[in-house]
Amino acid sequence: MSQNKGSLQVLSRKTYAPDTPIFRQGDPGNAAYVVQTGKIEIWVTEDDERKVLGTIGPGGIFGEMALIDNSDRMASATAVEPSVCIMVPERVFQDKMENADSFIVALLRIFCNNIRSMQQAEE
Repeated sequence: MSQNKGSLQVLSRKTYAPDTPIFRQGDPGNAAYVVQTGKIEIWVTEDDERKVLGTIGPGGIFGEMALIDNSDRMASATAVEPSVCIMVPERVFQDKMENADSFIVALLRIFCNNIRSMQQAEE
């Protein structure tokens, strides 16, 4: 728990069974996730087939790009084994971004743009 602008912010944990979708490509971003236990697969649909971009294990974060650049989800996320994730709501994430060094925030936005551009070039 952390104090944030006078209100108490609590980060919740969610448990996902294997093959449970967390979000889908094209969904709006409303949270980022930190993997506490388990494994999450990040994937896109190309030519009606699932293309795995990577897997995220304990300590990893996913879903942050949509919050950094206010865009829809670039990929889908699915639990591939029993997993527990800490949800970082959009408001908490944005509060952190507003208080971060502006150079770092600009750099993160550039990184997101570069990743999205590379993904679009592959399609």
